[in-house]
Amino acid sequence: MPSFLEAPVAGAYHLITSLVTAIEPLTGAYAAVVAIVLCTLAVRLLLLPLSLRAHRGLKAGAELMPQLREITQQHQKDPERVRREVAKLQAESGTTLFAGFLPMLAQLPFFWLMYTLFSRAAVAGESNQLISGSLLGAPLGQHWPVLTGTPAFLALAVLLAVVAWFSARLQVRQLDDTATPLTRGLARILPFGTLATAAFVPLAAGLYLLTTTTWTVVERTILQR
Repeated sequence: MPSFLEAPVAGAYHLITSLVTAIEPLTGAYAAVVAIVLCTLAVRLLLLPLSLRAHRGLKAGAELMPQLREITQQHQKDPERVRREVAKLQAESGTTLFAGFLPMLAQLPFFWLMYTLFSRAAVAGESNQLISGSLLGAPLGQHWPVLTGTPAFLALAVLLAVVAWFSARLQVRQLDDTATPLTRGLARILPFGTLATAAFVPLAAGLYLLTTTTWTVVERTILQR
């Protein structure tokens, strides 16, 4: 790993291990699990302003859809003209079609840190204490193929699937009547990508995915109301 990436990894390691030490008298063997959940919630809380901005952007984008369709139909033979007109419309409205991706992109560094911290035997020049943590008897540093059939694997898989189902329902509700069958199909399927992702990362990173996707579903439900 490049040396400039070692600093954030070491910083995150010392932060989480300090948190584990602080809460261990209350949480016992699940101190590392609770620490992951708490750190994930803290990250999502820090990103809340970005999420609110993204929600406003998506709402404004939905209101612009009739005009965007009209521009596309009027200039369908001139893609460059479509691009210019769409850019002009977005500039005038102060929104962007990519607003909804901002919270997800902002989380990638934190997900990478979680993956790295629970994939290495040594961090910051010392033995990695975090990988000794466990969930329902399964080591947090283990990957799913090793854990298949264990209570931790089954519990996390079921919970991820339930959260993905709720997320898919929310996404389908956000679509208007002009949405194509392909768009609706993707809205139903894509949230279950968390299950596929969790299959290739340590159990700790899967726990991060579960916590952050649950936050997203709750957040979207509240904002839509």
